[in-house]
Amino acid sequence: MAWQPPDGMDEYLKPTELCDSENEEVGRKAQELARDASTPKEAALGIFQFVRDQIPFALGNFETASETLRQGTGFCVTKTNLQVALLRAAGIPARYHQAVLAKDVLKGIIPAWVHRMAPEKVWFHPWCECYLSGKWVSCETLFDEALYSAACRKTILSQEQIPTINWDGSSSLCVVTAWMLEDVGTFQCMDDVFRKAQSEQGPDLIGRIMLYFCNRYTDKLRKG
Repeated sequence: MAWQPPDGMDEYLKPTELCDSENEEVGRKAQELARDASTPKEAALGIFQFVRDQIPFALGNFETASETLRQGTGFCVTKTNLQVALLRAAGIPARYHQAVLAKDVLKGIIPAWVHRMAPEKVWFHPWCECYLSGKWVSCETLFDEALYSAACRKTILSQEQIPTINWDGSSSLCVVTAWMLEDVGTFQCMDDVFRKAQSEQGPDLIGRIMLYFCNRYTDKLRKG
C-alpha cells in the first residue's frame, strides 16, 4: 500500500476489542485486497466488494471482525464491523453510522413468523463510512448480490426501495434509507452498542433455533 493515512484521523484507524483491525488474519486479508490498488479509493472498493459478496448476509451473534472473517457470513453489525476493520488495517479511516430502522427491512428476507415476533424497530443498525478524497462516504454492504437479485426477482425488494447495491467509491451508498426511522449519528467505536444489542437477543437455545431457521430460509431464497 503506497499511501499515507490523512493527518488528524488517528481515531478512525485504531482497533477496538470487537473491531480488531490489528489482528493478523484481518491484516493479511486487507493487504491481499489492497495489493493491486494504487489509491485508497481502489483499496476501499476492493474491500467493499469482498465484504458485500464474499461475506453473504446471515443472522448471527455479535463477534469480532476476525471471527466474522473466519466464519464467512455476517449481518448488518458484523459485516459493517469487518468492513471497518479491513479499511483501518489498510490505512483508510473508517467509522460507523447508526440508524433506527423499521423491522420491515427484513420482511421476506427472514421467515414470516420470525418477522412477526421481532420488535417493530431495529435500534442498532450500522453501516460503514470511509474517508476518501477529503470527505466521509457511506459504503453499505448489507445485502450480497445473490440475495439482492433474488429478492428483487421475487418482488420482496423493489428498485424504488433499493435502487442499487453498487458503490462507485465517490458517492454515498446507503441501502436502508426506505426503512430509516431515525439517524443516530456516526461513531468511532460501537462495541458498547453491540454488546447491549447482544444482551437483548434472549435465551441462547431459543436464539440459536431462530437463527438456524432464519438463515436456512434466507439461503433458500438466495439460491432459488
